Amino acid sequence: MPINKIVATKRGKAAIAAAIVAASIGGWQATKDSSPTVHPPAVILATDSLIKPWEGLVLKAHWDRYAKIYDICYGETEINGKPVQASMSFTKPQCEAILEARVYTDYYVPLTKKVPSFTTFPVGVQAAMVSGAYNFGVGGMVNSTATRLHIKGEHRKGCEAQTAFNKAGGEIIQGLVKRREMGDAQRAGEAEICVSGLPE
Repeated sequence: MPINKIVATKRGKAAIAAAIVAASIGGWQATKDSSPTVHPPAVILATDSLIKPWEGLVLKAHWDRYAKIYDICYGETEINGKPVQASMSFTKPQCEAILEARVYTDYYVPLTKKVPSFTTFPVGVQAAMVSGAYNFGVGGMVNSTATRLHIKGEHRKGCEAQTAFNKAGGEIIQGLVKRREMGDAQRAGEAEICVSGLPE
């Protein structure tokens, strides 16, 4: 269960609305319109409001002391199927292109295939799940209590259950608590976005 109270917020609702508008402008009108170049609102919302702010942009490979691997760009640990090496560097436009392609292809699409009725979930729920999958893996997301609750239509409980993924190296990490729950002054949290699109 979450450590803090999970509530819908104005910034969460605004982020969801902005992602829906951006998807429409980009050509998305319905689930069938999704493609590697026409992204649904959940992909835009997860990328812009959750993944980028929490991962941060790193243009030169750096050592992640928790995961004990190198990462680059927005938390990428592999590039073209190979582990990130200490000598790697990319430009911001290259990192943006890598992230955009990977969020859709490696996280959103697998969730649509492995989670029954995923595309019928509220946009905020989908985005929180995509962000979670990006951070702790598609398998972790698919097999989680949160996903089981979402499949049953218990979205509020599912949003709260995802907050359990707040540990690294066996200990609760405050940065992960914020990311999973209500965020901080500058960044929305996954649960915040998740519940902000639910009926009140």
